[in-house]
Amino acid sequence: MNQDRHFGKVAVLMGGRSAEREISLQSGTAVLDALRRRGVNAHSFDPSEQPMEVLLREGFNRAHIALHGRFGEDGTVQGALELMGLPYTGSGVLASALAMDKWRTKLLWQAAGINTPRHVLLTEQSDFEAVAEELGLPLIIKPSREGSTIGLSKITSVKDLPAAWLLAARHDTLVLAEQFIEGMELTAAILGDTALPLVRIQVKGGLYDYEAKYLSDRTQYFCPSGLSAAEEHAIQIQALQAHRILGCEGWGRVDVMLDESGEPYLLETNTSPGMTSHSLVPMAARAAGISFEELVLRILDLAHVG
Repeated sequence: MNQDRHFGKVAVLMGGRSAEREISLQSGTAVLDALRRRGVNAHSFDPSEQPMEVLLREGFNRAHIALHGRFGEDGTVQGALELMGLPYTGSGVLASALAMDKWRTKLLWQAAGINTPRHVLLTEQSDFEAVAEELGLPLIIKPSREGSTIGLSKITSVKDLPAAWLLAARHDTLVLAEQFIEGMELTAAILGDTALPLVRIQVKGGLYDYEAKYLSDRTQYFCPSGLSAAEEHAIQIQALQAHRILGCEGWGRVDVMLDESGEPYLLETNTSPGMTSHSLVPMAARAAGISFEELVLRILDLAHVG
């Protein structure tokens, strides 16, 4: 089948203005190359370098969003594409905005009975000692509306809390202090109505931060995860439920911690996950027998129509 006839002219949105620009360029290039190998009339488009209305002027029929973080994963680009009537990959405006905001994600999940680490919002006026006493140490301090663990710290002492807050506050006015869950780090990739095989992440040093995600060769990934079929299935069901509670669709990734007693805690949902050589969704897809090219085509086929 000539995919070009099916999808028309496709813009792969990459780059953008967020702190994750470089990763987005890598994801976008991988997506673009895969689409072209399958005969799709695909072109790169960086919304930080040209206005969005160019998409209409140049006759694009569909957008594959490979943007990460703000101005790409937070509902803003999705809203612009809906105004133009262009179908786009991933979740809609509201779901994208909610998933980007880890605090509001948690509020919805808690209301729906989804297990997520305890947390409080931090400000400069917060009683840091009281926060540490309430949540316990260690703590994770992070911006509510950033991705790729940018601005994230793990602290083991109250005296480190002000500096960790300041680092996170450079990236966002909303800063979360979150209970640290000791245990196994997992991620559940979502494709359509299916949760793909879980990926287990093992990090040297114990913190899956920006360096561990994108730069280190010491981070290990296991897919199959090593969990029993029953354990894996239960987490996949929860991940799908959490994804749907936010109104997410198309594809995405739900990050999970499994504590030492086997209790899963859902951390966040990513509506435009990475598609680089280190990325987790392609890894899970491979374990399900889906090649990278087929994965990209399936995501494009699930494009959101506003």
